Amino acid sequence: MTSGNRSDEPIAYEDDEARERLGAIADAFLAHDRPIHRRCEDSVVRAEFPIRRSRGYVPGAIPLPVSTSRTIVAAGAELKSTFCVARGAQAFISPHLGDLDSELAYRAFQTDLELYLAMLGARAEIVAHDLHPEYLATKWALEQDAELVGVQHHHAHAAACLAEHGETGPALALVFDGTGYGTDGTLWGGELLRCDLASFERLVHLDPVPLPGGEAAIREPWRVAASYLELAGRPVPFERWELVRHALKVNAPLSSGMGRLFDAVAALLGVRESVAYEGQAAIELEQLAGEVSANPYPWRFGAGAELVAAVHDDLAAGRSRAEIAAAFHETVAAAAAVACAEAASPRKVVLSGGSFQNLRLLGSTRSRLEDLGFAVLTHRLVPPNDGGISYGQAAVAATRLSIAPVPVAGRSSSTCG
Repeated sequence: MTSGNRSDEPIAYEDDEARERLGAIADAFLAHDRPIHRRCEDSVVRAEFPIRRSRGYVPGAIPLPVSTSRTIVAAGAELKSTFCVARGAQAFISPHLGDLDSELAYRAFQTDLELYLAMLGARAEIVAHDLHPEYLATKWALEQDAELVGVQHHHAHAAACLAEHGETGPALALVFDGTGYGTDGTLWGGELLRCDLASFERLVHLDPVPLPGGEAAIREPWRVAASYLELAGRPVPFERWELVRHALKVNAPLSSGMGRLFDAVAALLGVRESVAYEGQAAIELEQLAGEVSANPYPWRFGAGAELVAAVHDDLAAGRSRAEIAAAFHETVAAAAAVACAEAASPRKVVLSGGSFQNLRLLGSTRSRLEDLGFAVLTHRLVPPNDGGISYGQAAVAATRLSIAPVPVAGRSSSTCG
């Protein structure tokens, strides 16, 4: 190996740093007298799209559909952190930096950004950022001596997919992920938007569900399953629920994330009650479903508790776990396609967000939409996960600047309509 790292941290590429950070993990280190000049993570590609866009792809430019006369730095999100520097009609996305929730990752963010700006002979004139006030990337942005453009998380996802296809909108956008800060202060993630590169309208979304214990519910999906089951009026089979449910009174932020719905079903089917890495429960639920044939449940997009109730009842009736997992996937895809049909226009649909790394969900949703006569855009150049957020932020900022060349400094509105 030429490098190594702890989960979600930037890679250690200097000998002394590697021994300090990885000494308790690695049995031995093989060093060389030729030092590594810069860190660059391995890239990861699944089927037709990158999951991690790094070595072999960066610092190559990606076109922007709207040119900018001023240098834009887009700070990205918290998980799977990247930044993006845009000038003219080109966007330069950083390599994968890890999760921006540690000093090491923050230092890598700053160091690599300085490198990119020096490489391009540019300085940040406009800084685009997520709306989440606790993201380190947002805090960094607010400290800069530059004009600010705030971009809602799921609008950035949709914009990234539009922009990589050279499109400016309008389009419908199904954006499914675990967590993103909404304009109402809750956690979004199961969204149907109508949008272009400048603005968006939230049309339909999953009903919000409390996350008992906050971030603990992301690490322990059984908590989300328990919350859904209680809302659905079904018995909760998890022993710790009576103790944990008290968190509903003090620490239970509302979430409409599709990732949390997948977590709940995974826990209910006995796939995974706790996770060791982000997305593990949903990944294993996809593996359980495999290519098993199943018809969707009769479910209208929105009420997640009703879908969890259907899963619970099928499981209690003795249906196989694999068939239930397959039916769940088909239900989400079918209901999302129907929601687009009810929205009616535009006749183009973007699929973005980390949940669309799930090939069964992606394939079924795309097929159903095409059968309804929609043109479907999916990712091929940037990741559908948060690694593509910075590119989407840059595209939104460039578009808004083209409409209002001298924006007011400070956080801008992301919502229209």
